[in-house]
Amino acid sequence: MELRRFGRTELQISELAFGGGRSGGILIDADDETRRAAVRRALDLGVNWFDTAPQYGDGKSEEALGWLLAEVAETPFVSTKVRIDIESSESLVSQVERSFAASLERLARDSVHLLQIHSLIAPEASGRTISPDHVLRAGGMADGMEKLRDQGMIKFLGLTALGDNGATIEVINSGRFDAAQIYYNMINPSSDWGAPKRGWTGYDGSGVINACRDQDMGVMAIRIFAASYLATSTRTGRESILTENTNAETEERNADAVFAALGDAHGTRAQSAVRFVLSNKDVSTAIIGLSETAYLDEAFKGAAMGPLPDEVLFQLDQLCEAGFE
Repeated sequence: MELRRFGRTELQISELAFGGGRSGGILIDADDETRRAAVRRALDLGVNWFDTAPQYGDGKSEEALGWLLAEVAETPFVSTKVRIDIESSESLVSQVERSFAASLERLARDSVHLLQIHSLIAPEASGRTISPDHVLRAGGMADGMEKLRDQGMIKFLGLTALGDNGATIEVINSGRFDAAQIYYNMINPSSDWGAPKRGWTGYDGSGVINACRDQDMGVMAIRIFAASYLATSTRTGRESILTENTNAETEERNADAVFAALGDAHGTRAQSAVRFVLSNKDVSTAIIGLSETAYLDEAFKGAAMGPLPDEVLFQLDQLCEAGFE
């Protein structure tokens, strides 16, 4: 497994990371032996980063990761997340501390390497979204996270960059965060664009990777299989859409258009998707969600094939420009 620099943290992390989320679900739904085998296989392949969150299976993912990593000799990097309730009378700092304390208990650890904001950031807070002010003001989330860092309970601060571009970039530009999880895949590479493209109708993440580069932040690519639409043509009912201006029918159509154009000359669907993401040198790691251990091997083989050829990347860019028609 190749290692990549994780931004200004200067950590060297595996170019594939183990995702503990609902989309793959192996830490949440699989039996203990399957989960144990998946973690063992990931470590044997050279994966040195495991990502989870309290919301993944209502804590089941963190709990599983806690006992699974306690069984192994290796000490990989671990990241989790925090989400706040803007309607609560509890202070933001207290919410961060309380959520993280519960995460540590489930993980059976006294610290993690990276704590990330899981709430989506928007200009105005409503429902599940928070505003930059909730993050950056005195007594805000960043203050709470920095307090945990100063206490040695976390090493680095991160965020999930899935909200409104302008608001998310405002938080990135604060310079207070070391890493971001960024939506990036073959059918939506918009986070790598400098500006929105004319005619683009899907989720628009333009400018986010540029902002991270300017701050020398680590970039963790998420949803690299687009809720599995890129990885396989078989539907399981587990597919979930996270982003605005996105629907299942369009994702499936666009994914099918990509592989109708590329064929299988560059590996399986999943391998091609991995190769695309890792072709971007701004990406520190690609987080892989999996439901079966075999998917780890497939992703690893894709990574080992190296970046997609430049002419293929150009072909994909043209296909994207044409709306996958």
